[in-house]
Amino acid sequence: MSWLSSIDAALFRLINLSCSHPLLDRVMLWFAWNPVFVPALLVLAGLLVWKGGVRGRVFLVVLVVVLAAGDGLVINTIKHAVGRPRPWHALPDAHYLVGQGGSGSMPSSHTATWFAATALAWIYYRRSWYVLLPLAVVMGFSRIYVGAHYPSDVLAGAILGAGYAVAGLWTLNQLWRSLGRKWFPHWWRRRPSLVAPPPVLTAPVPKTDTHWLRLGYIFIAVTLVARIFYIKSGRIELSEDEAYQWVWSKHLALSYFSKPPGIAYTQWLGTHLFGDTLLGVRFFSPVMAAMLSLALLRFMARVASARLAFALVMIVHATPLLAVGAVLMTIDPPLVLFWTLSMFAGWRAVQTGGTTRDWVWTGVWMGAASLFKYSALFLVPCWALYFCLWPPARMHLRRAGPWLALAVVLLCCAPVVVWNYQHDWITVRHVSENAGMDKKWEPTWRFFGEFTAGEFGLLHPVFSVAALWAAGAFWWSERRNALWRYFFAMGTPVLVGYWLYTFHSRVQLNWIAPAVVPMFCLMAVYWESRWRAGARAVQVWFASALALGFFLVILLHDTRLVTKISGRDLPPKLEPHRRVAAWSETARQVGEERNRLLREGREVFIIASHYGYTGQLSFWLPEAKASVSDRPLVYYQTATKPENQFYFWPGYREARRGQNAIFINECHEPTPPPAVVLGEFESVTDLGMFETLHRERPVRRFQLYACRNLR
Repeated sequence: MSWLSSIDAALFRLINLSCSHPLLDRVMLWFAWNPVFVPALLVLAGLLVWKGGVRGRVFLVVLVVVLAAGDGLVINTIKHAVGRPRPWHALPDAHYLVGQGGSGSMPSSHTATWFAATALAWIYYRRSWYVLLPLAVVMGFSRIYVGAHYPSDVLAGAILGAGYAVAGLWTLNQLWRSLGRKWFPHWWRRRPSLVAPPPVLTAPVPKTDTHWLRLGYIFIAVTLVARIFYIKSGRIELSEDEAYQWVWSKHLALSYFSKPPGIAYTQWLGTHLFGDTLLGVRFFSPVMAAMLSLALLRFMARVASARLAFALVMIVHATPLLAVGAVLMTIDPPLVLFWTLSMFAGWRAVQTGGTTRDWVWTGVWMGAASLFKYSALFLVPCWALYFCLWPPARMHLRRAGPWLALAVVLLCCAPVVVWNYQHDWITVRHVSENAGMDKKWEPTWRFFGEFTAGEFGLLHPVFSVAALWAAGAFWWSERRNALWRYFFAMGTPVLVGYWLYTFHSRVQLNWIAPAVVPMFCLMAVYWESRWRAGARAVQVWFASALALGFFLVILLHDTRLVTKISGRDLPPKLEPHRRVAAWSETARQVGEERNRLLREGREVFIIASHYGYTGQLSFWLPEAKASVSDRPLVYYQTATKPENQFYFWPGYREARRGQNAIFINECHEPTPPPAVVLGEFESVTDLGMFETLHRERPVRRFQLYACRNLR
């Protein structure tokens, strides 16, 4: 092995050092990555979908599946198993043109991907190897030239890439031959093999709608598994609200200072299933997103068509706001799910054959939504608007059903009412202050543009315009359809209401989340009717919007791609991962200062000036996580009035007298400690400003103080 390694190193030096030239430096770096690569791939994918026919679409699907599985399961598994260090660890004097990453060297994933793509393209398009094979060879050569891999890494990558491409295609083809016949007989008869040319059909193939339902089930299941693996990977850490509400789950109550109790009980169940981990905290977010997609698929297939239902599921997955909500465990995923379920149950209830049971289920889902966010109660005026817009539905008001639903909602709100009664209606005051209702109203345009631009981005530029167009078209000329009126009443008033409220106060972009699904349902049925009426451009716009949406969603999940595509990092203020990055590193920095103070012989606890820091340190410090339920190690600073949930729990004054503390103050510049902290300890010493880095860029700054002898 040492003899082979020496040959490998000698070949590496020959290519990396002896062939070095300024012109080759620029060319090989361009092959390593360039800003043209991803746009060119997107254009090529678009051409395959648009002009490639069935063969082009099959090839594109096979390519994506095989490359994703091969890189994730084959190449990364071997990298971790072999664990070969990169050349710069053993040959520091070589010529290195790329950053020194931390992944293993054997095999080269870039080379494997290129040779896999070349092999697949050759199977579908025989002459493609004239272009792709030379490019793949140059790519492999460039990995050695820039110093990223040894020659044996590149050779292994080429062999493995071509091998897993052929094996993957054979596996997919066998699955299609056996399962496609049963699950998708209509499509299978048109193309019984993924490789062989399609047969010439002598008789038309009968169309069926069930194929789209089955394809939807598969898509939802695959997406659910992918999201769970993404959460489990730890690529993004907890947001401040997630960590804060995780602390709530350790102190279950009837309600909480700013939110109903649903989120705490959801996290309690998730962490009891999977422990106090990222997966435990977030498990029910992708599960709820899958439940939402499944309910949407089945409902729209029943009231419209399975093809439209599948298209709508794709739209939901390609909408950035909803995609983010499928990963982060905040109050919005359950709110959107239960709002939508109540909408579907309510539609069954207002039909001619609607039963009291349907109304009870409507109330159950409305009540469940209200246990996560108070804005769920906007469903009541939405229902009132629907009864105004559709007179035939008013007959239900003379029956017991709607009133039973309202009674169920009020029953679900009882824990919140009891808790607020016990705490002097503190939540009512907090919510009104948060909405700016305690301030004098002076109309302003300041927040209108901010809200509008933000929503157009988060709801997707094309989908947001299409949804507003559909709502306007309905209002002006299409109000004869009961289903369209229903979708309009269940969503559009919420968006319009918040839009108007921007003239009073700032509105957070996620507040309109429950209105998105009903608005998209109206958008889908409206534009499908336009397509059936002959507006064929709808299909082109839909495909383009889906491609853009999925691209944006992928970037939100891995913002490093922005740097790779453009060659520049996102500005710090536009970096979406800024709030979910490097909290474990922040906790490590605070933990080190606590350990230094522990050497003085007294117990040391931690005080934070912000509820988010309190939750994050409680989660990421192992000793704090172990004791969060019984005797907290991390506290929020003493407050004279309710500012957050920590006010209602015992503080450090009651349990930590005579001990020392580390006080962490969220600030960008050196700031004196609060007077309350100065008055609680005999001495407070400034430990200086600290900075947490993520990808070698600062994401937060804070100041630490050593506080001695709590009085």
